[in-house]
Amino acid sequence: MVEHNPRIVRSPGPMLEFLRGRDVLVAGWGVSGRSLIQPLRDIGARPVVTDGGAKALAEAAELGLEVATSVELESADLSRFALVITSPGWRPDSPVLVSAVTEGIPVWGDVEFAWWVDQARIYGPVRKWLVVTGTNGKTTTTQMTHAILRAAGISSVACGNIGLPILDALRRNPGPQILAVELSSFQLHWAPSVRPEAGVVLNVAEDHLDWHGGLDAYAAAKARALTGRIGVVGLDDPIARSLARKAKARRTVGFRIGVPADGELGVVDGKLLDRAFTKAAILADTTDISPQGPAGIADALAASALTRAIDVAPQFIKEGLVEHKVGPHRAAFVREVRGVVFIDDSKATNPHAARASILGHPQVVWVAGGLLKGASVDELIEEVGERLVGAVLFGADAPIIAAALARHAPEVPVIELDAGDDADMNNDVDTSRSARADAIMGRAVRAAAGLAGPGDTVLLAPAAASLDMYDDYTHRGRCFVDAVTALEDGDIGRAL
Repeated sequence: MVEHNPRIVRSPGPMLEFLRGRDVLVAGWGVSGRSLIQPLRDIGARPVVTDGGAKALAEAAELGLEVATSVELESADLSRFALVITSPGWRPDSPVLVSAVTEGIPVWGDVEFAWWVDQARIYGPVRKWLVVTGTNGKTTTTQMTHAILRAAGISSVACGNIGLPILDALRRNPGPQILAVELSSFQLHWAPSVRPEAGVVLNVAEDHLDWHGGLDAYAAAKARALTGRIGVVGLDDPIARSLARKAKARRTVGFRIGVPADGELGVVDGKLLDRAFTKAAILADTTDISPQGPAGIADALAASALTRAIDVAPQFIKEGLVEHKVGPHRAAFVREVRGVVFIDDSKATNPHAARASILGHPQVVWVAGGLLKGASVDELIEEVGERLVGAVLFGADAPIIAAALARHAPEVPVIELDAGDDADMNNDVDTSRSARADAIMGRAVRAAAGLAGPGDTVLLAPAAASLDMYDDYTHRGRCFVDAVTALEDGDIGRAL
């Protein structure tokens, strides 16, 4: 529950005064939509909620809010609304948003609105925003940044796409000085005004192409993190590196997993080194970092760059990185059975993330599948094929991954599971979507264990989104952990 003190609410100021006494359409009754209601009321606006789900609208109505269905609004005169604030998941071609733009009504995302609420000092002094985006590593980097700020004794909060809405963070009493803000490409698309104190683009790979319409538009959305005082880019990623040339930040620095040049952060003899904000300063040992491996080191360098950009001393960076622990379903060790290690990296929801995960292990039985969202896996399999000792595939796009394996790694044994023909399901048991998801993961884990031998890693790194079968990647990860926990010693190597 956010502790809210109405006494600190100030006048909306000139940038939000146009909303006083006017109706504002909140498009989407999710976590971000709920966070908008009190701030809108605090500045004197009247929120109206729309959503595609009847249950969501009923919930909003029970709270005394005016509601309208998307269908009703498509044919309605929208001129009553001073502003539309959209959930980040709503695509630009959503009919309600298209109608608003056509009628000349501004459309903002919740992050854009939060930015202007902060600039207007509605809930106290303006905060410094440290923005993290990228295809992979956002949450880990945001958590590392927050851990470093805590070590330095700086009042801060991790918010945004990481779970806590920015508006809820702003309403905290007392409020934080610094916001460590994870932002997705969707959120950045709808937030053109945000100018962070420092922002990082970790990497850019094929993801959400169905939403953005192509890789260029996706990269352009990510580049909005590079518009403030300091922009930071991952130099080992070619697309992120290219964004540095176009960045609107007053200064741009980079990081690499290698020896840094002047103006960069990097790694020398197992130590993180800053040559961007000082002549040369050792920040931490690579052994201080969780998760271990190239991806974890890259995230630590990015967090170091963001915090060095606001003059955090090197000793606090080391302290913060030592304190930081990787979150669940992010390359997390589950169990070892007869020399076979089982790793849950359900958060690897695209090929780029799966690549980093697989490259962290020499011999992998790969458990993968789900919704690729238009991304290609060919380049991934070309690069990691030699490490694969087997693959177990499930989900909507399993046939696409299987075909790519046949083209680029034909020697790798592949087991492709069909969720519609589950040997564990029958008319006498629960046939719900959740039960089928549990059952298919159980079959996948047993099949992978059967392909594995001592020294191998059975790795859940799906390279795809989870929503074809699971509630989210955490649900998928929990199913994997449960299935691994249920394994018996005799399941290992059974198929060999």
